[in-house]
Amino acid sequence: MKNLILSAACGLDSKSIEFFLKSLRKYYKGEICFIINKGDLKIKKFLKIYNCHFVETKTHKFDVQVKRYELYLKFILEKNYNKILVCDSRDIYFQSDPFLFEYKGDINFFLEGKKIKECPFNTNWIKKTYGQKIYESLSDKIINCSGTTIGTYNSMKKYFELIIQHSRKYKYKKKLKYLLTFRRDKGGRGADQAYANYIVHNKLVNNSYLYPNDYGPIATVFYLNKISFNQENKLINLSNIPYSIVHQYDKRWDEFKDSVTKIKKNLDID
Repeated sequence: MKNLILSAACGLDSKSIEFFLKSLRKYYKGEICFIINKGDLKIKKFLKIYNCHFVETKTHKFDVQVKRYELYLKFILEKNYNKILVCDSRDIYFQSDPFLFEYKGDINFFLEGKKIKECPFNTNWIKKTYGQKIYESLSDKIINCSGTTIGTYNSMKKYFELIIQHSRKYKYKKKLKYLLTFRRDKGGRGADQAYANYIVHNKLVNNSYLYPNDYGPIATVFYLNKISFNQENKLINLSNIPYSIVHQYDKRWDEFKDSVTKIKKNLDID
């Protein structure tokens, strides 16, 4: 059966996802689907070059981070895939085919290496969705990154359904000034992190496995303890094994600049 990679690029230009796609297509020839805005005409042309599907939405780019799960679920219904990877796009590049790794769970989550209470962003998202009591129950848990999740078709379908249910029941509570002026509160843009962490740490999807940031196949580098590259400029974990996916490399740009520049040059990216 086929595998599938799902991502979103609403409001982005083609340059923002070029590294994602060129590095991915070096290792992976299977199906890819992007969520894009109806007006993203240049992105449509760019995605066709890399043989990608796309789903159009009118959802504002600040809201799509939560709304994307509804579109992901709709896309996979009545289809048959072996495994599905859902991931961000702008700040990710690939070092191998992510489906070749032998994952331990039916669904696999990737931890960031810091406790929720140590991150002001995750603290805010959970407090503004679930409230103080739930926050206190989760505050000592290690942050799960919603920007990379991989699993079997059925487990990912269940995960999408849960994210959708929780996002509808526990909406992000806007600051009063935004409520009074009917404006969008940008602070809620990453609120899917709250739903993902609640689902993950309460083990609401059967046979899940949580990979530590320092030893797993996916690196979320903002809180990564050690940045180290091999002779091929690939980021390696503490077992000296190259990660399959590198996420948030732009947040540690001083450490990644030289290696990423060399990789991009080999991929013919300016």
